[in-house]
Amino acid sequence: MLQDCKLSKKTVAAVFILAAVVVTLVLLAMGQPFHCSCDQWWWPWSGDVWSSHNSQHLLDPYSFTHVSHGLVLYWICFFALGKLSVAKRFALTLTAEAVWELIENSPWIIKHYRENTVSLDYFGDSALNSVGDLLCCGTGFLLAAATPWWGTLVVFVGFEVGLLLTIRDNLILNVLNLVGDFPGLVEWQKKG
Repeated sequence: MLQDCKLSKKTVAAVFILAAVVVTLVLLAMGQPFHCSCDQWWWPWSGDVWSSHNSQHLLDPYSFTHVSHGLVLYWICFFALGKLSVAKRFALTLTAEAVWELIENSPWIIKHYRENTVSLDYFGDSALNSVGDLLCCGTGFLLAAATPWWGTLVVFVGFEVGLLLTIRDNLILNVLNLVGDFPGLVEWQKKG
């Protein structure tokens, strides 16, 4: 498993730090805040997805979807790029997640989320939240590397069902709302 992958702690740390620094600097240049503007910005968790605190602290319920990004990207890289070292696949995964974080915070995506999802108070992620998302994605990748495929599937389904039951949203619904127009789904989510 992971110990057979030759993915050193130094490599993991270096790739994560590089991705986190680049994303933070670009998001700050784009005008995103570093952290939540509330007086408890230092608190790592914001559990209320219906508030303006969502996506502003280090972690929130959507952090689980970013762990799922790592799970899925591990297996995509495994099948598509299996000849590459695990370290290179990890770097590609975090690069893909970093690119997503920048796209997700573009004016077009923010506007789309506000108009087509229940995220009416969404103004993009803070840089700190994006670093948390990178951390979660990397954790998902490492978890997938350390477990058999069925373990990854169990974790993924568990996160999807858990989020569906607690916040009426998850990775699959988020993607559906991003690529299509599903007013019935949004109405159902608003009842949560």
